[in-house]
Amino acid sequence: MEIVKKLISKSLKPTVVALGNFDGLHIGHQTLIKQIVDIAKKEKLVSTVFTFDNHTTSTIKGRNTPKILISKNRKIALFKELGVELLYMVQFTETLMQFTPLEFVEKVLVDILNVRKVVVGFNFRFGYLAKGDVQYLKEIGTKYNFDVIVVPPITKDNILVSSTQIRELIRSGKLNLANKLLGRKYSIEGKVIKGRGIGRKLGIPTANILFDSNIVIPKVGVYKTNTIIDGNKFSSITNIGFNPTFSGEKLNIETHILDYSQNIYGKTILIEFIDFIREEKKFDDISKLVEQVKLDIKILENIN
Repeated sequence: MEIVKKLISKSLKPTVVALGNFDGLHIGHQTLIKQIVDIAKKEKLVSTVFTFDNHTTSTIKGRNTPKILISKNRKIALFKELGVELLYMVQFTETLMQFTPLEFVEKVLVDILNVRKVVVGFNFRFGYLAKGDVQYLKEIGTKYNFDVIVVPPITKDNILVSSTQIRELIRSGKLNLANKLLGRKYSIEGKVIKGRGIGRKLGIPTANILFDSNIVIPKVGVYKTNTIIDGNKFSSITNIGFNPTFSGEKLNIETHILDYSQNIYGKTILIEFIDFIREEKKFDDISKLVEQVKLDIKILENIN
């Protein structure tokens, strides 16, 4: 997969293009990507994604940028896994923001991407003040000789799949359902840093991670997880919280990795969240905390 970070012409061959923020790269987004890959194979076009390195709201004054659901590196890896051949991941700048819908079509889709087919979601909007919609895109496509395919709303378990919905599910601790909508396990990546060493002293060592503050954090509590270290996956139990038993004040993410004893300080690990186990508790007796954690570990085996 070729990655282009500036608005320059790279595709001499005609393309089929998926347009969007793809901020969650959830099953709805994946439906778009799979369509362009299938079309590209059948019609000998270049499967292309045009998206932004930063969320569009980050350039709009007065708008709050939503927390991210996937890191840029993982998003790129997923695009590649899905079979995308050409990825335009450019900065959404003031200049781009000022493009009218017609200018976006002419300067990007036609002049740069040599587009023959465009695939978008049902609620796709583009151009200055989001004045362009799918109907306009279809109309202008007839003039510039490209077809527009609109993907209808995608639902899972009677829930409309959207990044906003997934964020709310994660914040509510409903990881099992969030994962269904994502089409993968929600994960948080971070470098292992030294903590206070309390877990090790109690016989339950944990890996504390330094995480990106811009990512969506599940609600405080204890979770069944997988922890991936150097490409190897291990069962784990992860606590998100403030360590109230020890009067903690800072939010921490720490994971106890089952059947693992190697030193991983300084390594970057990936924690996949599977399901919520329980709320975080304050224990008056440290021995009761140890008992509870051991019970949590037993519960892991009963969660699918």
